[in-house]
Amino acid sequence: MILDKTFPPDPRVENEAISLIEAGHEVYLFCLNYDGATKERIISGICVKPYKSSKLEYKLSALAYSLPFYNFSMTKKIRHFVQSNAIEAMHVHDVQVAEAAYRAAKDMSIPKVLDLHENRPEIMKFYPHLQKFPGNLLIRPSKWKQKEEQYVKLYDATVVVTQEAKNELLSRVEKDMDRIVVVPNTIRKSLLKSSQIDEKILSKLENDFVLLYIGDTGLRRGLLTAINSLPELRKEIPAVKLVIVGSSTSDTFLKNRVSELKLEECVSFEGWQEPETFPSYVEASAVCISPLKRNQHHDTTYANKIFQYMGFGKPLLVSDATAQKNMVQTANSGLIHQADHVKSFARGVSELYRNKALRAELGKNGKKFVSEEFYWERTSKKLIALYNQFNR
Repeated sequence: MILDKTFPPDPRVENEAISLIEAGHEVYLFCLNYDGATKERIISGICVKPYKSSKLEYKLSALAYSLPFYNFSMTKKIRHFVQSNAIEAMHVHDVQVAEAAYRAAKDMSIPKVLDLHENRPEIMKFYPHLQKFPGNLLIRPSKWKQKEEQYVKLYDATVVVTQEAKNELLSRVEKDMDRIVVVPNTIRKSLLKSSQIDEKILSKLENDFVLLYIGDTGLRRGLLTAINSLPELRKEIPAVKLVIVGSSTSDTFLKNRVSELKLEECVSFEGWQEPETFPSYVEASAVCISPLKRNQHHDTTYANKIFQYMGFGKPLLVSDATAQKNMVQTANSGLIHQADHVKSFARGVSELYRNKALRAELGKNGKKFVSEEFYWERTSKKLIALYNQFNR
């Protein structure tokens, strides 16, 4: 496996590696280290091989398809990794390192798999540093899309996170559909069974009707829709409280909007928290939300949080971003609101508030769905099947 950042943490990388190990494979992981430590380690059965890197190289990764320096440096390191460990198959995590990894193993007759964690060319359009000089001149999402298409064709197989992502990719790249495999970022059953609940969090929120959001708080995530709905919702639900667990550079803007609306008592910015606290926040909530704005990236990916929400039996209120809408409707685990539409969001909250039985039913449906149908041990089988094909 090729990962051009530090490890851990990366839940997708770790989950995939563990599943391959459990299926009888040996997994060596190429990753980077910025403090000079390059000692091999075994983590969850993965042979982790860090390669020395620098903050400059990290910054140059954003210019992977603008300037040659990053690819030149990474190609050399990856070639050493592949050759010195007698690698028999290469699994490359995301498009920014696709070219360097392909060049490193171009002359080796080993299977090469490209794992697209997200629609990077589309999400890049929303990166703050691409909105201003010099990023807006040096980094072109259109070039990244061209490179993504080029390497999807060259790699033996591609892994994506949703069926919608697969459909979108097939609409612009000629590829055998069996060579594009869907492996969603679902959660392991063990996580649902082993979670510890923090009574302090439950106690702090026990008198509130909690709308919970976990994750990145960038404006494209739609939190302004939730915030702007609160003045009206307070009239019907005096105890309503929006609890935001996460952070981003947009927090100042969000907090200013809360202040403008005089909603300080209704919104709790919890900031970044350890993942171990998430089950406690979910347990304390009445409704869990994912109000994503619509764009090509959000329409083809899931917010991982929705599986955590469902796994703990909570009803969802999500926007009509295609992938998450389809998932929630399939599971019958929540209500759908129009993206970026305050009144639609408020109607959804109001309906769930007034109908406790509906909340319980949707929560029960979601928990059943992720525990019986849509959990990692099951959804990862397509990844195992892909590598079994290579072994024939």
